[in-house]
Amino acid sequence: MTTNSDAPAHPEGIHQGSHVTLHFRLSLADGQVVFNTFDDKPATIQIGEGQFAPALEKCLIALREGDERSYQLGPEDGFGPRHPDLVQKVSQSLLDKYAAADDPIEPGDVVEFPTPDQSGGRVAGVFKGWEGGAAIFDFNHPLAGQPLRFDVRIIGLL
Repeated sequence: MTTNSDAPAHPEGIHQGSHVTLHFRLSLADGQVVFNTFDDKPATIQIGEGQFAPALEKCLIALREGDERSYQLGPEDGFGPRHPDLVQKVSQSLLDKYAAADDPIEPGDVVEFPTPDQSGGRVAGVFKGWEGGAAIFDFNHPLAGQPLRFDVRIIGLL
């Protein structure tokens, strides 16, 4: 049996279950950078484990070590559309239970609440303001409804 030392170590490229070390940058349509590893340490993720949004993982499938790509993602292809029903009123009593009493809440603050299904999960909401005696929280992903640019460089693949 002979081997070709020039053959790629992972000829199929990235696939479900791959461990990938990469640099990536997420930017909004106006160029504002949301997240960037290019100026720091790279990230290492496992495809299919929920560490990246599914749409971002889909961009990585079949890429190989050394590949660099840029993707333009519409709102439906990134973190999905915004859902108006995920902007909800939270009672003062519920807010008192989960927000720090010694730190007044300000618009833009994030508060975690238990999921309504009692599964033990948590959901984060962004405080938007007050309406009467209720706090208004937006439970949409902060990047929902936003077109994005996703730049990626694959450093290593297992």
